[in-house]
Amino acid sequence: MKKKSEQSFSTTDLGCAAALLCAGFKIKSTGGNNPRKTVFTFEPDKNILEESANYWNNNLTVDAQTFFGTFHALKNRVYSHDVGEEDFDL
Repeated sequence: MKKKSEQSFSTTDLGCAAALLCAGFKIKSTGGNNPRKTVFTFEPDKNILEESANYWNNNLTVDAQTFFGTFHALKNRVYSHDVGEEDFDL
């Protein structure tokens, strides 16, 4: 069994995923069983749960222009159906 610090983190929230990308976390894969929701799975990191909580509590600080660009790049990636296990570079 993996230690908690070694587990992947997943979210279906596009804003949260974009903010975590802006904060330096890396997406491992995208996908899911529901065609109406994309699951963003991040590479294991011991700080990702704390930073996700900071996002939801309005305490995560990222550059606004970087967030905007990352949000739209993620959205385009999802709606182009270019999701999967491949490398996810934005």
